[in-house]
Amino acid sequence: QVRLVESGGGLVQPGGSLRLSCAASGFTSTFGGIAWFRQAPGKEREGVSSISVRDGKMHYADSVKGRFTIPRDIAKNLVYLQMNSLKPEDTAVYYCAAATDATPNFFIANMRIRSYDYWGQGTQVTVSS
Repeated sequence: QVRLVESGGGLVQPGGSLRLSCAASGFTSTFGGIAWFRQAPGKEREGVSSISVRDGKMHYADSVKGRFTIPRDIAKNLVYLQMNSLKPEDTAVYYCAAATDATPNFFIANMRIRSYDYWGQGTQVTVSS
């Protein structure tokens, strides 16, 4: 059974940094891609960043390019979301999600919600002074 657990959320001032962690357990060898999504109150869930397990290629939403990165520790089955220069509009619940290895790279790169089969419970990030 696959399990994804996020941690690292919290309150941070604008311009600050946070690092979220996603710990994966279970049949992680069946993963094709890992992604971070976020959902702000009253808004739809949106993709933030993804990484292909096959080739390590990383992808970012335009709104976070240059500010967020998605490093990973393969040995520990951990994927991170390093968030720098945070803005109030980054406030949301952040979710880690995994797609199976049958998912085409195109869908992993474009962070289509329907392409991701496993989800964590989410962690709150609040950017406010």
